[in-house]
Amino acid sequence: MARKVRHSALESRSARLKLAVRRKPYSGPSLARGVSLLYRRNKTSGSWVVKASDGHGAYWTKVVGTADDYSDADGKNVLDFFQAQGVAKHLARGDDSAGESAAITVDGALKDYKRDLEARNANPYNAESPRVHLTNVLLAKPVQLLNAHELKKWRDGLLGKLAPATVNRVCRCLCAALELARKHDERIQNRQAWEVGLAGLPNAQEARNVILSDDKVRAFVAAAYVDDDKLGLVVDVLAVTGARPSQVVRLRVEDLHDHPVRPKLMMPKSAKGGGRNRSQKKHERYSVPITLQLATKLREAAKGRAGTEQLLTQSAGNPWDDNPGQRYHRRIDKIVTEIGLDPAVVTIYALRHSSIVRMLLQNIPIRLAASLHNTSVAMIEKTYSKYITEHSDDISRRALLQHEPPTGDNVVALAS
Repeated sequence: MARKVRHSALESRSARLKLAVRRKPYSGPSLARGVSLLYRRNKTSGSWVVKASDGHGAYWTKVVGTADDYSDADGKNVLDFFQAQGVAKHLARGDDSAGESAAITVDGALKDYKRDLEARNANPYNAESPRVHLTNVLLAKPVQLLNAHELKKWRDGLLGKLAPATVNRVCRCLCAALELARKHDERIQNRQAWEVGLAGLPNAQEARNVILSDDKVRAFVAAAYVDDDKLGLVVDVLAVTGARPSQVVRLRVEDLHDHPVRPKLMMPKSAKGGGRNRSQKKHERYSVPITLQLATKLREAAKGRAGTEQLLTQSAGNPWDDNPGQRYHRRIDKIVTEIGLDPAVVTIYALRHSSIVRMLLQNIPIRLAASLHNTSVAMIEKTYSKYITEHSDDISRRALLQHEPPTGDNVVALAS
């Protein structure tokens, strides 16, 4: 049985009602290291408040229930002094004697989310990216005590440091961790806190969907080859296929189908979308045509190697990991600068965006374009439709009404 702590000034109803009504809670007993019970005297029934250390020199507080000043305690909404102790300890540290676990903190939620991602063969980086930007106070705070105001304040504070699209990605990762914690702990009932406080910023994606001309794409590829042959081959594959970097680095030697006329790659799927069968999806392949020139370069890269080896490697011969951008992002920034573009605007994903728009402008059916880029028709329509008119001037100009008929000997007037 848990030890009951005595405190003469708060223990009885009569003693508490002698205290003056005030906003600041009265100090109560220490229940455990870094955990104490407070009492706020109100004009009506007072309230019990737990005060707990966050482990970094600061404290958080939370009302745990109404005091039995004027009503009998029921153990749930109205608590007597000793019942309040149990609820306070349970919330702050967990009650081991009852077989209950401590309230999970944001830090714990991110750790659990990372383990879940690893178990599903997903990218554990998604659990690490929010941690870099979270304060120690937020990391140590129990998930069930989070509120929308503090989360929104934290999200908005990132805007001066990160691009809006990046802020949205970080917030989505944190939301996923908090939602996973909620699903495994029925005590967490404040889902609205992150749904409202971490809501996506509007129009955050516009600046990132950069479309490059074919000449700029060629220059991008050429500059990458000058920097490093191995990186150049990765960039070349990205430019020709429009695949994501995380897909092309998983290509195996056996995925190259080196047909003399119609070469292709069996591209690994990205397994985006958060499904529970991500591991299975990552093993699925789909056919993507490539040029004869690229096939020649890939054939040379595959020479003498086993079919199960990774097709694309780094300059030292070692394979790329699941986050290749961490290895090459500074070099890509340099390459983008060399071809006269701004690395703050143009990323390697511009090659994918340009590939999709290039197909649409060549009248490739949108369903086929979506399949070849491992995405959906809905996503292409949402993301790229507004860019098409900016790059289709020559095509649309042919359909303009001409008020003056064209002249020439080969023009035949239609019968009226």
